[in-house]
Amino acid sequence: MLKVIRDQAGGLTKDQRNAFVAAYLGWAMDAFDYFLVVLVYADIAQDFHKSLTDMAFLTTVTLAMRPVGAFIFGWWADRKGRRLPLMVDVVFYSIVGFACAFAPNYAVLMVLRLLYGIGMGGEWGLGAALAMEKIPSQKRGFWSGVLQGGYSMGYLVAALAYLFIKPEFGWRGLFAFSILPALISLLVRSRVRESEVWERNVKLTRTSPGQVFRDPKVLRRFVYLVLLMTAFNLMSHGTQDVYPTFIKKGLGFSPDTATLIAIVYNLGAILGGMVLGAYSERLGRRRTIMWVAGLGILVVPFFALSTTAGLLAVSSFLMQFCVQGAWGVIPAHLTELSPDAIRGFYPGVTYQLGNLIAALNLPLQETIAKGHGYPAALMWTVFPTLALTILLTAIGKEAKGVEFGTAATTTAPATSTAS
Repeated sequence: MLKVIRDQAGGLTKDQRNAFVAAYLGWAMDAFDYFLVVLVYADIAQDFHKSLTDMAFLTTVTLAMRPVGAFIFGWWADRKGRRLPLMVDVVFYSIVGFACAFAPNYAVLMVLRLLYGIGMGGEWGLGAALAMEKIPSQKRGFWSGVLQGGYSMGYLVAALAYLFIKPEFGWRGLFAFSILPALISLLVRSRVRESEVWERNVKLTRTSPGQVFRDPKVLRRFVYLVLLMTAFNLMSHGTQDVYPTFIKKGLGFSPDTATLIAIVYNLGAILGGMVLGAYSERLGRRRTIMWVAGLGILVVPFFALSTTAGLLAVSSFLMQFCVQGAWGVIPAHLTELSPDAIRGFYPGVTYQLGNLIAALNLPLQETIAKGHGYPAALMWTVFPTLALTILLTAIGKEAKGVEFGTAATTTAPATSTAS
């Protein structure tokens, strides 16, 4: 395993490293702010005198607005380049995230989370496109997994902030703190050069997104990837969003214990993304996803039915190793399946439309938990989504190792290669 990782980890130029770090920090910052709500929505509910089901819609509106951000910033990035839209995006969501600290009531916070969803939606697709366009094709698997691990790193930092900042400054202090890592992300991003792949594409063609979508293959693949990303987002949010509340409210553990368990399972997520991303260069993108999602199915009973802190930590570590291990393949997989002319638009919009469909996951789980308990909420939602992920992955295609920025990939779908 170490040899596989070592072979793919080295040999990047300074600009490639900067582009990757910028994408990683941006995605980690997005996740940090998103999971602040997941960790403290019970506290916010108490302050604003709202039910947990009402508060769960804070995450729903954030997820629901992400396709809007992906569309706006993705279209801009394909017309004008990756660098400027990414910098504007990080400024936008930093200001909105900071403003959440001063929300006077539930309605204002809801509007701010809606706006934050636009910024969050623009981040992933552009960051993934820029990073994957700069990373050598034979190293995409490993760096894809590390990049997606930024999501778990953001969750991990949010959990640490919850442990050390919330006791002193409350949930508002957590949102105010979010401006600092966002500014660091902006500083790194300002040093990244434009994507050479995008610049070559501008010289090759002026093809608009509308022209590319006239190809039936591009449109069919788009619909398929939206469905695939729906399954992936149900899988991810279904195993993460309600889990801290399950531990605190369902099992009666202290908030600190729930946060420590969250730290443990996010370490599993980071490790899973890195390891499985690297192995996808050998096993293929699809085979890696199906294999690790199948392992996740075996973990579900332990994940949902454990009642001691030790078993919760171990089972959630294993679950997130599997779930985020599958996710670790996605930045490479989606960008490889995207035509050059719309790589800023295509991965982000398919990802975020899948998020939109999956946006009701947390309210659904809270509703099931209210009538049947949290174990039932987890069992009834996680089993089907893992199975659906395997099924949709099995019927799809992949384009592992495709070279970006060539005439063959500029206006047509990437050449498919079954694993």
